[in-house]
Amino acid sequence: MSDHPQSPDETPSATEPGVDAADPLAALAAENAALKEQVLRYAADAENVRRRAERETNDARAYAIQKFARDLLGVADTLGRALSAPPASEDAGVRNFVVGVEMTQKALLSAFESNGLKSVTPAMGDRFDPHLHQAMMEQDSPDLAPGGVIQCLQPGYELLGRLVRPAMVVVASRTSGGAPPEAEAPGAHLDTRA
Repeated sequence: MSDHPQSPDETPSATEPGVDAADPLAALAAENAALKEQVLRYAADAENVRRRAERETNDARAYAIQKFARDLLGVADTLGRALSAPPASEDAGVRNFVVGVEMTQKALLSAFESNGLKSVTPAMGDRFDPHLHQAMMEQDSPDLAPGGVIQCLQPGYELLGRLVRPAMVVVASRTSGGAPPEAEAPGAHLDTRA
């Protein structure tokens, strides 16, 4: 052993405990593998963020008219009510006015269809679907099984598969005639919550 201090460019000898000549290469290889894994994770995260942003942008474009469409549904309902009982008049002006209202309603419904807004109008006897319908009341019905739609009070609408407004319906009560309650699917129940 010499008494002179070790110079900075000298490396520790292989005789020191825990130091091996191959250690620097193994350490660099492990660090390289860890960095590659980190880069792959960052790349996957960036791709996920890009896809999510693209999906949200597409949804925003597709459903941007949802509030506007919901506001126009009141207009469609009013036109429907106006045409449900047109005045019985022989006056040509009144008849022309009714024809004009019918044409306006047809144009509005056509605009709804062309923009992806579709009517949800269950027929009598259709099964109550709480995802599309809102039960306004229950009535006894000797002709329908419990949970069947008796009448549609107001049509619902969906925009590109997303419900904008549920259809308001009258539903056959559980005490109605028709099929016995045992005929229902297990777990099926009438959900009258709005």
